[in-house]
Amino acid sequence: MTPRNPPRAAAAAAAIALVVALASCGGGGGATSSGAGSTSTVPGGAKAADVEVIQGWAAALDRGDLSAAASYFALPSTAENGPLLLHIKTRREARAFNATLPCGARVIRAASAGNFTTATFRLGERPGPGSCGPGSGSLARTSFVIRSGKIVQWRRVGAGGGPKPPSPTV
Repeated sequence: MTPRNPPRAAAAAAAIALVVALASCGGGGGATSSGAGSTSTVPGGAKAADVEVIQGWAAALDRGDLSAAASYFALPSTAENGPLLLHIKTRREARAFNATLPCGARVIRAASAGNFTTATFRLGERPGPGSCGPGSGSLARTSFVIRSGKIVQWRRVGAGGGPKPPSPTV
């Protein structure tokens, strides 16, 4: 059977092929979200929108930009770091909390369960007062509750599963 209008049939086939090709392409960039249930490119299967917030906060902290790091916190919010439970009501309090964290951090894994997204970080030095010291290179884990793109709860949940990697031998 021969199509009645071969040029139109060829154009339609090409358009369908283009749509299929575009639909199968992923955007290779970071942890962005196209929906509430989508997952991040960070290992662990966490919600991409949550990972995007966590990575933004960690990047600001890593740069030593305490005001930017504070802007990721909802007002009010809570932060629990060891025995301390802080109720953050102002941007100044959020900035002060971030100032207590001596290390910068990079997200290496994140998993979501219910309202919580737990991120594992590799710690390192960052600009600003204090020093990460022996914590540099170690792992840390924090559970977050994120709503509307802001951190509502920040809770340190213990070691991240192992010591810092051994130093290379020269």
